[in-house]
Amino acid sequence: MAKIFQVTARAGMTRVVEPIARGLLRAGVSPNAVTVTGTVGVLVGAFGFGARGHLVAGALIVTVFALTDLLDGTMARMSGGSTRFGAFLDSSMDRVADSAVFGAVAYWLATQQQYSGVAAALVCLAAGGLVSYVKARAEGLGMTCNVGIAERTERLLIVGVGGVLTGVGLDRALEVALWLLAAVSIFTVGQRMAHVYRQAQRVGAE
Repeated sequence: MAKIFQVTARAGMTRVVEPIARGLLRAGVSPNAVTVTGTVGVLVGAFGFGARGHLVAGALIVTVFALTDLLDGTMARMSGGSTRFGAFLDSSMDRVADSAVFGAVAYWLATQQQYSGVAAALVCLAAGGLVSYVKARAEGLGMTCNVGIAERTERLLIVGVGGVLTGVGLDRALEVALWLLAAVSIFTVGQRMAHVYRQAQRVGAE
């Protein structure tokens, strides 16, 4: 599901993203600057709007700035490929943005005394970090880990939809979305660990 969604989304966004990326590069803007700007935008959407209960506005702002993941990657490719620091910065800023989103959601739910939702948001935060860590650790050991039904794009989409629905009057939609996301995130961790285990077994048998 994750790969299908990402391929479809990237194909649909190419005509929009590439001209913007080309224009920014001509203006002297670096991919790293776009990465940091996108993270700052997510922080504004999460803490400036989402944490204060403006869920629809917060979700829209976070979505727009999260799309810089496509933009900075396209810019890096056009300028000759991502540098090691660029890849490191992008991954680090993704973790900052994810923490801001789920931290803001947990804070707002706590102000509404929806403590079940707070628990779900914290599970999502921890599981989302594990999803990324398992992949990074596997790749650091020379293995691949490109599997899972809930990668970063899907996680942000699920919580964003839940936030918008709650913002327009479906009170428990965000809580339901968070528990759904918690479940699929934990399942994704299991998928990735099983995938790496099978690779390690094959290497050990050789």
